[in-house]
Amino acid sequence: METTRTFNTINEYNLFNKNETKHPLVSVVDLSKAGPREGSQMYFGFYTVFLKEVKCGDLVYGRNTYDYQEGTLVFIAPGQVAGISSNGEMYQPKGYALVFHPDFIHGTDLGRRIQEYTFFGYQSNEALHLSDRERNIVLDCFSKIEYELERAIDKHSKRLILSNIELFLDYCVRFYERQFITRDHVYEGVLAKFETLLNNYFSSEKPETLGLPSVAYFAEKLHLSPNYFGDLLKKETGKTAMEHIQSKLIDMAKEKIFDTGKTVSQIAFELGFKYPQHFVRLFKKRVGRTPNEFRSMN
Repeated sequence: METTRTFNTINEYNLFNKNETKHPLVSVVDLSKAGPREGSQMYFGFYTVFLKEVKCGDLVYGRNTYDYQEGTLVFIAPGQVAGISSNGEMYQPKGYALVFHPDFIHGTDLGRRIQEYTFFGYQSNEALHLSDRERNIVLDCFSKIEYELERAIDKHSKRLILSNIELFLDYCVRFYERQFITRDHVYEGVLAKFETLLNNYFSSEKPETLGLPSVAYFAEKLHLSPNYFGDLLKKETGKTAMEHIQSKLIDMAKEKIFDTGKTVSQIAFELGFKYPQHFVRLFKKRVGRTPNEFRSMN
């Protein structure tokens, strides 16, 4: 899969798939109209959501390859590269792609909210697997967007298209929450493994050498994207991944504070803080007292 195709505009992607461009910034692409082709990498300069309805090889995303199942939604943000590895064989695309350019949503409610749809940052192995009923809802949303694109543009067009894109994305939030529950066996033990990783990190010399751990650090260890890991953890525990990290850090800090032979600065450095004042600020925010006040009380 050596070829990389670049799509910066909606029209370029429509032409590639033999679809008519009805609006320069948004399209519902019927992939079955495209001719048979080999797999290739693709760069997207716009938001892309694939509803795939055919087994067409493995999806390549970054350096990883994933089994691309039928009936799945995959979300790609502008600037990302993904593609199909068909092992040199020709395949006939089938399904739909909803594509919309960032310029279409700038200055709108959706533009202000787009970062809330964290699944645009998921890896493709974290695709949304749809039930038949959910698939029908997705197709209904696509159909309403397509209906507006077929009509002559009037003062209502943009608002209705935006509303239906937002409705579709809000449904996807719900469907992902369902997937977190129904596919629980796939992620069984993630929380326990995370706790073990947290304990091991703060019990080692890593804080002093690597600094404070990030959410991305633990997500990588668990073979999940940071966004998916964070959303999964929030759904399971009600707390964000960073809140879990900070809770563990404060627990370790309290333990170290009882060692009166160490200064607050020493404790801060041992926990991975570059600047002691940052540690003091976080400790007071979480505990309600400074480290020295906490030490004096106990």
